[in-house]
Amino acid sequence: MSKLTEKAVLVTGGGSGIGLATARLLLDAGARVAISGRNEDKLRRAAEELNAGDRLFYHAADITNWRQVESLVEETTRRLGRIDILVNNAGLNIKERTFRELTPESWHLLLGANLHGAFYCMRAVLPQMLQRRDGLIININSISGKRSNPLGGLAYNAAKFGLRGLAMGLAAEEKDNGIRVCNIYPGEVNTPILDVRPTPVGEERRRTMLQPEDVAAAVLFIATLPPRASIPELVITPANALYV
Repeated sequence: MSKLTEKAVLVTGGGSGIGLATARLLLDAGARVAISGRNEDKLRRAAEELNAGDRLFYHAADITNWRQVESLVEETTRRLGRIDILVNNAGLNIKERTFRELTPESWHLLLGANLHGAFYCMRAVLPQMLQRRDGLIININSISGKRSNPLGGLAYNAAKFGLRGLAMGLAAEEKDNGIRVCNIYPGEVNTPILDVRPTPVGEERRRTMLQPEDVAAAVLFIATLPPRASIPELVITPANALYV
């Protein structure tokens, strides 16, 4: 029996990139998985590609809307029985990233998608995890949550720094109640978010980056650890990247 056969997982941003790769590995490990995202057509195509039968379902939701998040968690719990693991993967970026280019609207957009949505998801799943005194929350953060490099943009960086603080604080508050919280900080990953880089990224550069399945493998590793083990933070970068 796989280590994840009895586990139910919710993956946000599951229609492409890291989320889709994560769903695939978790399904291969025996888990039952729900994927979510804003685009229902993309989710439908992802579900067809994963081809996991009744161990997979999708539900469209905008995680920046807390009411939609609550409906997502309610439906996932109804379909899967519970949520053992939450993978907060959804996020976005824009081309206009410098401080001079930011507007109040783009600031709120980026904090909503990269920080507030993760809070809404944590808030929605925590009660059932506390009731069972068992739960794992894995946040796909970013190297931008460790260092405020202008490459990611200042609003994106601020959101990812905030996610780090949110995760570490929740882990500290609930460590005695069976709740584990982990932040994964990937360096550059070859995902669709690269399409909104201010400077286009060529195929040769993309091949040297992390691939979605690399980050998914890190999620799977954390998800299969026993409840006595916790990894608060995990940094993963391309092998040719400098991390200091």
